[in-house]
Amino acid sequence: MFKKIDYTMIMVTDMKRSLHFYRDILGLRVRFESEFWTEFDTEGTTLALHGGARPSPEAASAKEEKLAGTVAIGLNVSNLEGTVRMLKGQGVRFVMEPTVREGEGIRLAVFVDPDGLPISLAEPVEKN
Repeated sequence: MFKKIDYTMIMVTDMKRSLHFYRDILGLRVRFESEFWTEFDTEGTTLALHGGARPSPEAASAKEEKLAGTVAIGLNVSNLEGTVRMLKGQGVRFVMEPTVREGEGIRLAVFVDPDGLPISLAEPVEKN
């Protein structure tokens, strides 16, 4: 019945701050921008920011805890170490340093957006 995810929406507390993070730090291309709704082109699925959200106490207190009903975003990169260095140089906070995920064929690092949403960076590696 359903074949494709059309968009993923992130609820944000401060549109200007989140727009700066996703556009200027992560380098996503803006398709549409307004005070309460912003869309980025991400090759087939839209990543959207929806403004006006209240801060989440769970996000503030449990950055690494997995909470039911929450979502994380995953991005693929070809140079994990270089990407992590670049993002750290721009003040991005990582909650997991690059780590080999045994049996998964990837190295993974995790950082958080301005509201605490975890974003994973994965680099393929040869499985042993």
